[in-house]
Amino acid sequence: MSENGLLVILSGPSGTGKGTVLKKVLSSRKNTMLSVSATTRKPRDGEKDGADYYFMTREKFLRIKEDGGMLESAEYCGNFYGTPLAPIKDWTSKGVDVVLEIDVQGGFQVKNKVKDSVGIFILPPSMEALGHRLRKRGTEEESAVQSRLSAARLEIAKAVSYDYVVVNDEIEKASDMVCRIMDAEKLRAARNEHLIERVLKND
Repeated sequence: MSENGLLVILSGPSGTGKGTVLKKVLSSRKNTMLSVSATTRKPRDGEKDGADYYFMTREKFLRIKEDGGMLESAEYCGNFYGTPLAPIKDWTSKGVDVVLEIDVQGGFQVKNKVKDSVGIFILPPSMEALGHRLRKRGTEEESAVQSRLSAARLEIAKAVSYDYVVVNDEIEKASDMVCRIMDAEKLRAARNEHLIERVLKND
């Protein structure tokens, strides 16, 4: 089995339950962790550097980005957010699988930079089911729900660019499927050339 850890890109529209699926995956898999993002905004009460975010100055963030050290980045409300490459390389080199929960645009940026990353897109059972889940939250007006559904359609149309799609109709089933995908990816021949060479040397 591959000695290096996987970098997994997990995407899906708001309301698909990808965060719940991810929590289940992280709790059931040893040696798997959630990627920590970097930001230039100030820490909120209770947030810890290196756990919730890597808190950076604007200058440091931009310097790392210019040096190619950000897998993806975006600016939101005057602050920068991004995924630092160095910690991910450190963890995966130690055999730890790292999961990056991110939107489609960021996912494409990461895939372009890390060719052997694994893209998994979480789908709702149907648009009707997605609308029901969004309305069930009871936190938004119908106009906001409709906006989210429109955005979801655009995201789902791009799911064909991912390596795998998993329908989240049941949390247990969906999280188990994600785990199976990760296990299968670790057995890919291209990731295990060292094992093949070892066998040949012992012939």
